[in-house]
Amino acid sequence: MRVINGRVWKVGDSISTDLLSPGAYAYAPLEVRRQHVLETVHPRFAREARPGDVLVAGRNFGCGSSRESAPENLKALGIAAVVAESFARIFLRNAIAIGLVAVTCPGIGAIVEEGDPLDLDLEAFSVTNVRTGASLPVHPLSSEMREILEHGGILAVLKALGSRSR
Repeated sequence: MRVINGRVWKVGDSISTDLLSPGAYAYAPLEVRRQHVLETVHPRFAREARPGDVLVAGRNFGCGSSRESAPENLKALGIAAVVAESFARIFLRNAIAIGLVAVTCPGIGAIVEEGDPLDLDLEAFSVTNVRTGASLPVHPLSSEMREILEHGGILAVLKALGSRSR
């Protein structure tokens, strides 16, 4: 695993999959869908997010219906990781499955402001606000989750397993 260095975007509690992937664009191409991520709660986000940025969220991030497009849209914007106080289980599983880093970090909202540079160390399971030096532990990922992320998603893991069995 690695250290992710990114600029913080910050949202609050209970950000639903409908805010991450609005139903009106459910069948639109990814290039269109990603333009509407968080548009009703953070209008600048989809327009100004840059590859490598980190989304910091409150509690229950990704609640609502199961939409694989929710983490796909974030990944398509170049978001390197989502660090949240807590996740809806289905979002967390979908994110890891497509290779989007998602880690739980109680207290993260209190140590960062939007725009802060953030280091997420996936080896040491810690997050550090580079501007202030404040640091917190993140919940460790299971070895299976780390393997999926290292391969870039579950499909890549399955492909690697399939090629080994030949």
